[in-house]
Amino acid sequence: MGEDVEELRGVLSVVSKEIPAMIKGIIGSVFSEEAGRDMGKAAAAFYKELKDAGMPEETAVKMTENYVSVFSSFGEVMKSAVSGKKKGEDVGEEISRKIKEKLAEKGIGVEEE
Repeated sequence: MGEDVEELRGVLSVVSKEIPAMIKGIIGSVFSEEAGRDMGKAAAAFYKELKDAGMPEETAVKMTENYVSVFSSFGEVMKSAVSGKKKGEDVGEEISRKIKEKLAEKGIGVEEE
């Protein structure tokens, strides 16, 4: 069982470091200069399609604003996942704590470092 605990400790260590780094990478790609240009092009194409289809100006603008807000909302969710802390914990610590809770429910104890 000692080997299992050590293996689990290693897995928890990797998870607590890799997931926040992965989320930060996603945020970086969402908020990069290139992503901004791509979002602008996508919004312009969306608006143009609405207008070409005969959509009234006010409706096309409102729908385009909603379209862009989806990207902004996603970015905000990702930022809060990385920077938001729950009771002083970072994302990795929160994940590690949750895994330990689930293991404890199954009667598997994990020694603290």
